[in-house]
Parts: sequence; C-alpha cells; structure tokens
Amino acid sequence: MTAAMTAPSPAAPESTTALRVGVRIPPFQRVDRLVDVAVEAERAGFDEVWFPDSQLLWRDVFCVLTVAAMRTERIALGTAVTNVVTRHPTVIASATRTVAELAPGRMRLGLGVGNSSLAPIGLRPGTQQQMRDAVRTIRGLLAGEELAFGDLTARLRDPVSDVRLHMAATGPRNLRLAGEIADGVILLSGVAPAGLDRATSLVRAGVAASGRTMEQVALMVSAYCHVSDDVERDAVRLKPICAAIAQNGGGEFLRSAGINIQVPAHVPDVYPDFVHAEDWPAAVRIAGQWVSDADAVRFAGAFCLFGTAEDIAARLLDARRRGATSVLLQHVGSYDAPSEVMREVAEQVLPALAAAAEGHNTVAPADPPTGPVR
Repeated sequence: MTAAMTAPSPAAPESTTALRVGVRIPPFQRVDRLVDVAVEAERAGFDEVWFPDSQLLWRDVFCVLTVAAMRTERIALGTAVTNVVTRHPTVIASATRTVAELAPGRMRLGLGVGNSSLAPIGLRPGTQQQMRDAVRTIRGLLAGEELAFGDLTARLRDPVSDVRLHMAATGPRNLRLAGEIADGVILLSGVAPAGLDRATSLVRAGVAASGRTMEQVALMVSAYCHVSDDVERDAVRLKPICAAIAQNGGGEFLRSAGINIQVPAHVPDVYPDFVHAEDWPAAVRIAGQWVSDADAVRFAGAFCLFGTAEDIAARLLDARRRGATSVLLQHVGSYDAPSEVMREVAEQVLPALAAAAEGHNTVAPADPPTGPVR
C-alpha cells in the first residue's frame, strides 16, 4: 500500500502556556457505565481523557469514544493508544472520523507500535515504515485526499480535518520519528528530568527534520500518579510495572535510577502480563522476586508522580518548563476506574497548577530522591 505524502498539521498545540492535564481510563466495563467516568473527569476540570486499545482486555475503544463524545461537551477525547497492525489505517481513519463528527475539535488519535493488542495473539509490533505509511494514509484520508492503494485509488467519504495525530514513543528512533510525522508525541518514559530532556531532544530533532518548530507539536508526558504521604508504603504497587520494563529491554532506563534487575522474559503465573495483570496483588508478590521495596521507591521517585500534592504539582511544573504541553496521568491497574487519582488530583493538584498558570505559584520544583532508601 502506498499513500500520497501529507505534511503534519501546521496547527499549534492546544496550549502554549498552561499544562493540560489528562487521565487514562481503561475500558474495563460496559460502555454506558464507563463513560460516567469521563463525564466526571470533565466536571472535575480535567482537560483530556484517553482510552487504551486492547481487543482482548477491554471494550472496543472507538465504541467507548463514540458514547463519550455524545455524553461530554468540552473535554478532549483520545486513544492512548491504538495500533496499525490489528487495525488497518483506513479502518482507523473511518472510526476516527465517526467520533470526530460527534466531538468537533476534540478528537485526538494516539497511535503506537502495539503492545497488549499484539503479544497475546502472537503478532509483532509495527515497524517504523508501517507507522510512517499509516500516519500518511490516515492524515490524508481525514483531509479528504484521494490516495493510492496499489493500482487503485480511494478516498474517505465525509472526511473531517480537525483531528490531531499523536504517536507514543520510548526508544530513540521512534522518538525521532514521532517528532517528524506526528502532531503530538506521547512520551512513555516518565517524568525524570534527565530522561525527559533526552526524549525531548530526540523529538526536537525529528520536528526540525520535518521543517516545523516545537511550538507546532504537542508534547505529552505519561506517568503513573498517586497522591501519597508515604511513598515507601505505596510504591510497592509499582513492582509489576518495574518488572515489565526490565522484561522489555528497559534495563538501561532502570539503571539510570539505580535499579539493576533482570526478570525472565515470560512469567507464567502472571496473566496476561505484568502491566495488565488481572490479579494485581499476586503480580506485586511475584514481581517482588526481582524488584525490592527499595527498587520500587527509586522507581516511584525517579519516573512517577508519587508523593504529596505539592510534590506532584512541582514535578508537573518542572515537566512544563522542560517542554511538556500536557500530562497523561495513569493509575496502577487495568480493570478499575482511576477514580481515586481523579479525585485527589482534582481536589489537591489542579488548584496548585491553576494558581501557577495565573502567576501565583509558590511551589518550588521538586527533585527525585537521590539519597539512600530506607
């Protein structure tokens, strides 16, 4: 399949001054009940809600987005993320158009190489060329262009042109590619200052190669979040996340925070995997074979938004100073709502950020812990 080259959108990101705050909602239950969570996020003052896509784990993401579009008025709606292996780019374009018609200007299409959609059915992640071709195709179809598919040409009837395409990325090559082809980049490496700076520099290189500036590209930082007055107590819930990173080639990433672990590629007692474990307490216990309590605290301090509301607000402000235009907050777990995180952030963290946006910030930037962990 080939497609005409379509340049990334020249539109500016949603915000150039204030940090937009979004929350991830896994589609773990029937759609009408699930969308109540998105409605509550809108009422609570969040700017964005993002739904992951994994056909065996959750309800269909575009069905969820359609109902969410009909039940909300202001909040941005996005996929975080779908993939171009289980879904053909033309199918993604049609589904995206269907939602965008119901929520003008609010639809965000997040794309990635694939993870939990692919591994359980034995498929490999999408390649860089697949991502590049898919973005061209989806963007071109949404813009009303007639594209070539082998010896044929086709177009999308009733296209829409107000959808921003985001790409999730972690590795250097994909970060550079995302900066080159996407309207927004979803950074999956947490809020550690050094890692955020490295990732941003790679995105900047891709953006420069595309002939644009960073002012034209949204930069979203994804991080696990929990308002806590005792990080050492609460960080243990992150052990499966840490173990999964070690399994998937993230050893160097973890070592940057003083975490040096090796985890078998397959742990049969955890289904379907560490990140999406159906029995989270069991996954925490099993991951503890390799991830110590001290490792979990280091991981929380370096990469996550775990701490008091003041600590979290300070780290968010630091991410904004380093180039982030938005943050995607995740709770630990795949089969429940992020209600606790939403409530705590809405009541404690968002007011601090709002004050900062108005020039009344008194929160000093926080650094991750570097001393010995008790």
